Amino acid sequence: MALPRDGRCRLPGLWLGAARPCTIGRRKHLPYRLGWIALTLFSAAAQQTPRAPLPALPAAQSLPKPGPAGDGPYAPQAILPGGVVVPLFPAGSPFLNPARVREPEQYSMSTAVPGRVNSIVNIHNPSIEVHRVERGLNTGAAVILAAGGGHNTLNVGSEAADFVAYFYNYGVNTIILRNRLRRDGYNPQTDEVYDTLQAVRLVRAYAREWNLDPAKIGVMGFSAGAELAAAAAVLYDDFDKKNGGAGDPLAGISSRPDFAGIVYPGPSPFARNRTAPSIPRNVPPAFVVCGASGDRGHAVWAMEYFSAMLGIGVPNIEMHLYGVGRHPGDALPDGSRQSGGLTDRNNIPYGTWQNRFIDWFRELGFLQKPGMETKAARDVAEFARTPVK
Repeated sequence: MALPRDGRCRLPGLWLGAARPCTIGRRKHLPYRLGWIALTLFSAAAQQTPRAPLPALPAAQSLPKPGPAGDGPYAPQAILPGGVVVPLFPAGSPFLNPARVREPEQYSMSTAVPGRVNSIVNIHNPSIEVHRVERGLNTGAAVILAAGGGHNTLNVGSEAADFVAYFYNYGVNTIILRNRLRRDGYNPQTDEVYDTLQAVRLVRAYAREWNLDPAKIGVMGFSAGAELAAAAAVLYDDFDKKNGGAGDPLAGISSRPDFAGIVYPGPSPFARNRTAPSIPRNVPPAFVVCGASGDRGHAVWAMEYFSAMLGIGVPNIEMHLYGVGRHPGDALPDGSRQSGGLTDRNNIPYGTWQNRFIDWFRELGFLQKPGMETKAARDVAEFARTPVK
């Protein structure tokens, strides 16, 4: 049996004695050669020794599942441990479809990761799922996550649930929005947008109970969810005026987001084939991100929103378009599909866009202690006082 040519007596990961030359043929190094041979033979024999089979693995525990149908409105269930789930509208609300509000939701589960909910459909009693951070870490900021899915599914795995732990590290509370879908008979430009605005109002209404700062509540949407975030950022005044009656338990609570994250968006209210709304003078700051040439359609929609804001000088509008990057679900050259949300795409910069968001978020003061006025709020107030040019 030949020794390694580099003159050192070793096995992978194992040195036999000192790392010194082992000259073949010299008797003083015979113990090294014999030791190396003995260990090699021992390793081969160990691999051939029969052994008892491993015990069967236990089943995964505490898997999330939809709740049952009942006599009243369906009760949405948490998809992550510790989630506090609150329906957006009270029973009997005119926003709900009484013919379907009792139907259970339907989950699409991962086949590789037990307990991971990839997406949800059949949502007729929309809700929020709240995940808070520890008091010592809490900034009071809360981000409402609106997942994408082309209005056909709600991709709550990669575009909502994955962000709970990420934002926790920065002291940011997360709220998973479970909005209704076009596939189930709802209108994205009305029903789904109303769900988003109602979520902002609801979170703000419970800000004290959840130790949140009512001036640091915003929305981050992905793809179809970004359509909702963009609309919520400009249509809040009209929603509040229509829902301020004495019978509304949230009357007087603003649905205005304090910030908007618009991630690889679908068409916003400023898309070419739509009638653009007027932009409120207290419109919130926005962070816009998308792939560029690899996701051209969504990049155009991103630019339309950004251009509308930039055109009138809205402060703190930031956009990132990445040269290498596709839309989630698109085919990739290696035969796989583009992943979405919080994923590192083979070390390309697009995979760390969320870190650019945190930079922007920190700069605007959202990571300060609760109760401290943010730079974003000061800049919004200054812009609102500026005469329209």
